[in-house]
Amino acid sequence: MLVDELNPDGAAAGTRQNARGVDLNRNFPFGWRAIGKPYDTYHSGPRPLSEPESRAAAELIRRIRPRVTLYYHQMLALVDRGGGDRALERLYSRRSGLPYKAIPLPPGAATGWQNDTFPRDTAFVVELAAGLLDARGAKRQAKAVLAVARAVRPTKP
Repeated sequence: MLVDELNPDGAAAGTRQNARGVDLNRNFPFGWRAIGKPYDTYHSGPRPLSEPESRAAAELIRRIRPRVTLYYHQMLALVDRGGGDRALERLYSRRSGLPYKAIPLPPGAATGWQNDTFPRDTAFVVELAAGLLDARGAKRQAKAVLAVARAVRPTKP
């Protein structure tokens, strides 16, 4: 399953915050803490899952229980060594050509919540480089996704 855009209001406005000024990747329950005020860069919202987009994502994840979830972000050009299945993270890194590095897990991050809530599954972040992905880069990322999909062993709920 592909969720094209978790934050359509932010995408339309060219910002990381939703229409209520919340950074959705600071709005999940795991490690959540109050940060900033509306429209600050990393505003976490008034409480965990306060935002309809975060609640919808959490409910979708609970319902379909994906074995692997990739969250694509932009700017750092790396695969985050962030708490998911390290073998799958390294595989994606090798196949995509992106370096495999750790970045600090932010409070209220979707991946932290998902990996904590469903420890037999894995979620990790792929940070693409800034700008548009050309056809060659898109093909390389798609091949990395397929390699991870082939490597995943189904689990029983």
